[in-house]
Amino acid sequence: MLAVDSGGSGLRVAVKNTERGLLAERESREPVRTGARGIDPGHLMAQLVPMVRALTEGTGVSALSAAVVGAAGLATLGDALRAELPGALGREFGIRAVALAADAVTAYVGALGPRAGAVVAAGTGLIAVGTDLARWRRADGWGHLLGDCGSGAWIGRAGLEAALRAYDGRPGGSAGLLARAEEMFGPMPGLPGLLYPRQDRPAVLASFAPHVAACADGDPVAAGILRAAAGHMAESAAAVCPAAGEPRVAVTGGLFRMGDPLLVPLKEELSRRLPHAALVPAAGDPLAGSVRMADDLAAGVLTLPGDEAILCVVTGTGDRSRATNLV
Repeated sequence: MLAVDSGGSGLRVAVKNTERGLLAERESREPVRTGARGIDPGHLMAQLVPMVRALTEGTGVSALSAAVVGAAGLATLGDALRAELPGALGREFGIRAVALAADAVTAYVGALGPRAGAVVAAGTGLIAVGTDLARWRRADGWGHLLGDCGSGAWIGRAGLEAALRAYDGRPGGSAGLLARAEEMFGPMPGLPGLLYPRQDRPAVLASFAPHVAACADGDPVAAGILRAAAGHMAESAAAVCPAAGEPRVAVTGGLFRMGDPLLVPLKEELSRRLPHAALVPAAGDPLAGSVRMADDLAAGVLTLPGDEAILCVVTGTGDRSRATNLV
């Protein structure tokens, strides 16, 4: 089986030989392009094909029975992907069952498995997803221009704004962040010219987020940015978490490698906003979620709630069916 995690910072791919119990992974640091038609299925396939060929050769896989593709932006930018990718995977690799999922769904499955709760997935972007196992709820994930509040891109942008405020002499600036921004990007007057034309602006903004965390101890502006980010994350988690029962809440994604400067205020915010939920460590990452879903899809036991926007299954005949009760 084939598992894919396509995010704002690149592409990760895993192929599993179920007979031999082998799992091999490859990674590209080039994000899949988006354009007028949304996520570009041609660009995704151009990266995916050589990676999968190398992985199948290395694992001894002769045929791929199922694939799960988790993609950032699927809900709002996924029309072309839904229309073209299953057919392309079938033609190239003979795959007859494809599940297309928002990366938030694969992040959820990787973190909590098939349990009721909520997951905040934060890296370059940010989205929260929750389920009571009857339906999905999502919050944010609107991209770096309209949302992704609390994400790496959001933190990085706020940190650069504070650097520019310090450069201008306006209130709310941070001399520490200004020094780090100039070390990373050069003189501040050149920053817009370096940033605005880039197709990978979200990733460039997110690259500055670790510098905000590094300044947080002793810099009230940097610490305030991380507290605000934690508040946004908790708001999104509260918007999707089941109100009844004993749901679990987890956070997952590369952003949380920043450690205590972000995690401490986040735990405080989650405890305040979701006192009935148990905060638990994520069991795995979005690629692990794709792997688990692909195993279930291949075995015919994928029973997660279906949703046309964020989780659907396409069969080898081209018929789309909801990924609900597929036992």
